[in-house]
Amino acid sequence: MNKLFLILILIFFSQFQMLNTIAGTDGEVEISQKKNNNQQVVKDCFESVNRGIFTFNQGLDKVVFKPLAKGYRKLPQPIRSGTSNVISNLGNVVTIPNNILQGQMKDASMNSLRLIINSTLGIAGIFDVASYYGIEKRDREDYGQTLGTWGVGEGCYFVLPVLGPTTVRDSLGSLVNVMGGDAWYNVTVANDTQYFNEADYYLSRVLSGVDFRAKNLESFDSLEKTSIDLYASIRSLYLQDRQKKIMNLDEVTETMNDDDWEEID
Repeated sequence: MNKLFLILILIFFSQFQMLNTIAGTDGEVEISQKKNNNQQVVKDCFESVNRGIFTFNQGLDKVVFKPLAKGYRKLPQPIRSGTSNVISNLGNVVTIPNNILQGQMKDASMNSLRLIINSTLGIAGIFDVASYYGIEKRDREDYGQTLGTWGVGEGCYFVLPVLGPTTVRDSLGSLVNVMGGDAWYNVTVANDTQYFNEADYYLSRVLSGVDFRAKNLESFDSLEKTSIDLYASIRSLYLQDRQKKIMNLDEVTETMNDDDWEEID
């Protein structure tokens, strides 16, 4: 029962990781994407069904996950910052192979150094020692982004129960994680090693979602209040965010970073 509850929380919070660009905006933006100098609009093939699932997900957030995020914000700032650092450090095990697959060798090297330094001197990533030595964070990469850089089209946009917004391409990219593409998944869930087990993986993913949701409580509330059509706003901004990441555009996402925790105390 406890395992089932952890999995439920894990998959629900995945949608907030997908939506990290929407915080702090009103969402009233039209989405179109350039590929080979041609404009291409991503199709919402199942919109009527998607809207129903989206409403269910929003209700679940209000009843369960938003209160959980509010409780997390009451924890002392050092605990929240340390949690964010650990989550960021673990994310490198997926980012590094995708850096390589996309030909980003410099970023792969820097992220590898960050992973080694923070996992050792930073005590499992609790402290961001790498930044102290001038090795700054790089953008996260995932297999969906890699497929995009290789020219794979998005396919239809759709919303999954609990999982939230995605596309055919991003769903395929997510499957790679459980097929050997996520080293952290491999040593916890897939192989259940002597030092780690699947509970460690699920806990890290849950904390990642809670941490992000807690940082953006006001931003999500603002988006909900100012959007005429919240479903369309989130769809538009999700697709924009994915395209921005695939193109490696240097745009600032209006969410709190790990250092901003002190500002909300």
